[in-house]
Formats: sequence, structure tokens, C-alpha cells
Amino acid sequence: MYFKHKIITIVFFSLVIVFITFQSCKKTPQNIEEADLNEWYSGGKQTVFTTGSSAFSQSFIELTSQKQALHDFGDGLFGTTFNSDNTQRNHGLGPIFNGQSCITCHVGDGRTRAPMPGEPIGPVLLRISMPGQNQYGESNPVPGFGIQIQQRGIFGVLGEADINVSYSENTYQFPDGEVYALRVPLYTITNPYTPLPSGMMVSARMPRPVFGFGLLEAIPESDILAKADENDGNNDGISGKPNYVYDMSSHTMKLGRIGWKATQPSLIQQASFGFTEDIGVTNFILPNENSFGQPQDDHKNDDTELGDSALYAVSYYLKTLAVPGRRDVEDATVKNGKKIFTQIGCVKCHASMQKTGVDVAFPELSNQTIFPYTDLLLHNMGPGLDDGRPDHQAAGYEWRTPPLWGIGLTNTVNGHTNFLHDGRARNLIEAIMWHSGEAENAKNGFKNSPKAVRDALIKFLNSL
Repeated sequence: MYFKHKIITIVFFSLVIVFITFQSCKKTPQNIEEADLNEWYSGGKQTVFTTGSSAFSQSFIELTSQKQALHDFGDGLFGTTFNSDNTQRNHGLGPIFNGQSCITCHVGDGRTRAPMPGEPIGPVLLRISMPGQNQYGESNPVPGFGIQIQQRGIFGVLGEADINVSYSENTYQFPDGEVYALRVPLYTITNPYTPLPSGMMVSARMPRPVFGFGLLEAIPESDILAKADENDGNNDGISGKPNYVYDMSSHTMKLGRIGWKATQPSLIQQASFGFTEDIGVTNFILPNENSFGQPQDDHKNDDTELGDSALYAVSYYLKTLAVPGRRDVEDATVKNGKKIFTQIGCVKCHASMQKTGVDVAFPELSNQTIFPYTDLLLHNMGPGLDDGRPDHQAAGYEWRTPPLWGIGLTNTVNGHTNFLHDGRARNLIEAIMWHSGEAENAKNGFKNSPKAVRDALIKFLNSL
């Protein structure tokens, strides 16, 4: 194990040395001056115009050949299938886990569809906790289960429980008579290896697309906080607030940016949690197994299972995934849909434009005008989307505004149009109609518009 990690570390730092020494630049497809940037370029200069099944899996176009090699190294690790045989490469799986690779959940670097009744829940995660928080504001783990149900185990090891899903569905009408339906998922935990405690809080979470993370991470904190209005001081009904979370590397509280409730402060911490909680592969940030203190734990006090350089490489891969560009921007209906998006108030949370800060160590991310359609803040989404589980400073009904860039390519890349945190929405119309709380007025603006106006808004969203 030590020898394997040493080799990976040598490879990683050799690549870094080559970066500094050579810096031979890869040509960009076209010259893009800052003054010419517009909404065709959702990710600024790191925009790609691939529209097929690999649209979410393209690297930054301005990487040097050596940086591209590091991106590719991280890509390989992101797609690696881990196993439990310590004599084989890529070992460390389990003892309990949800999936065997990152790509299992983030198919095509996008999202997987919600399960149908009777199907295995696949990549859907059930986050769990007990009431209260620790000294860092983190959710209290459930005794015997931790903070996430791992339903699978390696050979000879019991998973924590089985999970089943069912749906209830109601049909509604727009004022002009068009019918739509909304479904509510009910996840049931069965066959727990030990009795579940009373009072446990549960929240289902679907994997999110992972492209564009580096650009979102590069937005200055001051710009994000400038959009916050926790007490609705301007009386516009929108009161976005930041979520501050514990950074395990610096041992300080930092602004949360990543996750359905903005519960991770950085890509490397997000990657660390994914490896440990989802796959059972330990690393230097989370060196203990997800089964630590439980009967499933192997009680081995061995090295971390993922080398430091490997975790950094995966983080680098996520940081350098490009953003797919807009389509049909000049289409008259799309233009009208964008105006409607602004007029009914969607843009108050889904802020269209952001600008990244200056990072002398990472010029590819610096000073980019981007169009992610998110303010990265928490918002009250109403009782219908309340999961009843607080997470750091986010209440059960509060969710981080998800970026909308690339949303129109979801069906192309992932073969479905399931949205929201638990995949309950089967299309964009259902996703909009689930909005409430601070988004109630925007939803009603959509609901009460003529069908042609609603269609224009949907066409705009599909152009992103």
C-alpha cells in the first residue's frame, strides 16, 4: 500500500514540476476577448460547444498539455471501480458503501435519474442525522449508522439497511386547462442491521452535475455575500443567506458553496466526503472508515486508502471541467423566455452573471465572466420541499440555488429530465411548480401566464 501511494505521489509532483518548467500552451478553439464575452459563453473562456453525450465531460480549453495530463489522471480516478482485495490495484472499497466509483452516481459527469417503484435506489443517497449539532454546526450522526445509509457491503459484510421508494401523485391544471402532475417520493428504510433510533431525520439526495465547480469556487466570497439579504431588508420577498461550514483542512468556518444545501466549502473536501461516505475509501481529510465504531468496521489501523496526490488529482479534475455553451441564444422565443425569466423574478435567486476573482496560481479561472444562474445562497423553498433535516445553518426548507447552466442538455447526456434534490420533478415544468416560499411569486407568474409564455420560458431554460 505504501509503495503504491509513493508511486502516485511521485507521478503527481513530477507533473507539477513539468507544469512550472515548460508551460507550453494548448491552443484555444477561437480567440475570445473579454469585451466579446456574452451568454454564448456560459463558462467564460472555459466554455465548450460540445452538445452530445460528452457535453459535461470536457476539460478547460486553455490548459497546457501537462495540466491536461493531470486533468486526465484525475478523470481516470473519477471513473475507477474500487475493490476490496488488498492485493489488487484500486483497493479500499467498503466495508460498507453506496457505489464502487464516482462515475456510478455522476454518470457522464451529470446526474442519474430517480428510481421507479420496485427498482434499486441506485445512486440516491439518504442523509440521516439526529436532532442537534456538534460544536462546528455539523449534523449529529445517528448511532450505529453515521450520517448516511450505506446499503451495500463487501463480501461477508452486511450493509446498513435496504431502501425502497414509492410515490404519491396528484394532478393539477394551469388556468388555461393544461394538465400537469406532481409526485412526492417516499423512501422507506427496511431490514436495518440494527434497530433505527427514534427521532432520526432523513433526507434523500440525488447526485449533482459536477462540471463548472472550479468556476463557482473561484467567485469571490464578497460577491456572494453582496447578494445576501437574510432579513429581506429591501422587502422584495427574497432573503438569500450564506451557509457557513467547517473546513477540515484549515480548521476554520468557511462559506459553503457546494452541495444541495451548500454544506461543503471546497472541491477537495467534497471529493473527500464522496470517496469516504459513498465508496468507503479513506483519505487524509477523512482517514476513518464510514463504518468506524460499528460492527462492520474492519478495525484495521492502516494507511489511508487513497493517496494524497490522488485526492488532489480528482479535485483538480473537478476544478477543470468546462461548461457547455448556450444554444439558440438568438432565437426569438428564447429571447422572449429570458425576458419572462427576469420579469417574473426567477433571476432574483438564479442570478445570471457572476465574475471569478484573481487567482495568480490558476490563471485559467481568473477574471472570467460566467453565466451560472445561481447566487450560491440558501433560500426558503416552502413546505413542499422541506426535508425536515437542518444542515449546518440551513433549515429543512432552505436549499442552495442550483446552477442552471447546462440544464437543457440533461436529457442528451443522462437520458432523463429528473430535477430537484430528490429527483421528484420529471421535467422543468414540474420543477418550477414545486417552487414555493421565496419563489412563490415567481412560480405564480409562470403558472398564471398563457401557455405560449410558459413554453417560451421552458425553451429558454433548455437553451442554457
